[in-house]
Amino acid sequence: MNKKQRGLFLTAIATGTMLNPLNSSMISLALHAIQHEFSLSFATVSWLISTYYLASAIVVPIAGKVGDLIGRRKMLLVGLLLVAVSAIGAPFAGTFLVLLGMRLFQAVGSSSIYPAGMALVRTHIHEKQASALAILSIFTSSMSAFGPTAGGFLIDFSGWPAIFTVNAPFIVLSFLLTWFAVPKDPKTNHYTFREFWKQLDSIGIVLFAVGMSFLLYFLLSFEHGIHYIQLGIGIIFLAAFIYRELHADHPFIDVRLLQSNKRLTLVYIQFILLNIFNYSLFFGLPSFFQDALHYSLKTSGLMMIFLSGASTLISFLMGRWIDRSGTSTPTIVGAVLMIGGTWALAILSDHLTLANIGVILIFLGISYGIGNVTLQASMLNVSPENIVGTSSGLFQTCRYLGSILSSVVLAIVFGADLSLLGFRTLMIVLSITGLAFLLTAFYSKRLEKAAV
Repeated sequence: MNKKQRGLFLTAIATGTMLNPLNSSMISLALHAIQHEFSLSFATVSWLISTYYLASAIVVPIAGKVGDLIGRRKMLLVGLLLVAVSAIGAPFAGTFLVLLGMRLFQAVGSSSIYPAGMALVRTHIHEKQASALAILSIFTSSMSAFGPTAGGFLIDFSGWPAIFTVNAPFIVLSFLLTWFAVPKDPKTNHYTFREFWKQLDSIGIVLFAVGMSFLLYFLLSFEHGIHYIQLGIGIIFLAAFIYRELHADHPFIDVRLLQSNKRLTLVYIQFILLNIFNYSLFFGLPSFFQDALHYSLKTSGLMMIFLSGASTLISFLMGRWIDRSGTSTPTIVGAVLMIGGTWALAILSDHLTLANIGVILIFLGISYGIGNVTLQASMLNVSPENIVGTSSGLFQTCRYLGSILSSVVLAIVFGADLSLLGFRTLMIVLSITGLAFLLTAFYSKRLEKAAV
């Protein structure tokens, strides 16, 4: 693949994979307008966020498995078409229920693109693969960071439907580039409909989907009370899922592989920890800045750019670093920055200023940028080729699980009081999270040396 082909290939994947973070972040600015247009309570309209997370967390490994069977390029194109349905249909939604349905199309479609894209990178880019992943990370990080700002401008200019229609040019660009620049799927598997469902392990998928739905509902509603029944049902279905996968001829998720491939399992654990850490800062700091430090909404938003901006900028450098030295050393450096940043915020909590907060947030943003790219590279390196789509889907599920767990952390630590004491407690919790991440990084390095 020459330089031009590589550029077109990566642009095709990047403009598709960025749709999920873009749409998960833009919606926050549209809730108020949608709430008033359909005369809803905030609790009801917030389902546009909750269902998106639920659907995305469940769909990504399923879409990855389907892509492994029918072809990753086909799966990417199908995902783009599903997002297109929401981009066209949402502005014409006459009821909230229809709009929620369009939002689900958006979630399923955008979630199908990521595992297909990662698998295509693994299959077709063999030189400087980490640099390619860094480019994709820049796209997704930028959309996640600046999505709310873009959403605000769009809604102010053209109303809430604009956050759906804005997807159209990205969908068209990604679809055309995928069609012409991404190599066609190899014609190796020719399944009948019955054989396809057997290979897909539909029973395992149902058990996984139901179990994850109840578990994620338990986590999402944790702030409003502990729902033991939902937790119990989730555990029962996930236990049944594990039993099923251990005995299935063609498991949806090879549980034995997760047991034997300790490096892959560690990557998943690390990614959950990394996202608990990042989203606790991303969701918790703006409220703390406004309630405890009495910064304005504008100032609080600008401060968060230090975090997201540093994360995006460091991604430019991560590809070459990983291609040159591997993933172990950068991961450990990122973990040290996580711990150091939270300690610094805790120590300076009585003397926080815009200047010292900005500097520390830069280092914390760098830590997330490092971890995000290195763990994606590690996941692709240790995943078997034939299931890399499923592995990528599970990897993305870990991102959603980490973000949801961060809301549980914030609910417990802050509660109804965003005090300085609560802030210090949060920094202690996050430093422990960083320490756990560091320990797993050292253990992963040891496993890597043993495998050589």
